[in-house]
Amino acid sequence: MKIPTTRTVVRCIHIICSIPIAGYIYSPFEVIPDYAPLTRFVFVPVMVLSGLYMWKGHLLRRFFARCPV
Repeated sequence: MKIPTTRTVVRCIHIICSIPIAGYIYSPFEVIPDYAPLTRFVFVPVMVLSGLYMWKGHLLRRFFARCPV
């Protein structure tokens, strides 16, 4: 996969995972316990990892490259 395509996919994943987090923050207090574990253990880690990849992905690609620059 090309780098611009990867960047677009990771950005979309990051945005899609931020929507349930916003719902978690702004939902009524009675509804929060229903989907709190899913938000804490799935959406937040995926959003953090995708954000780190968008920020420092060039270093990760260089680290795993076959012939380092």
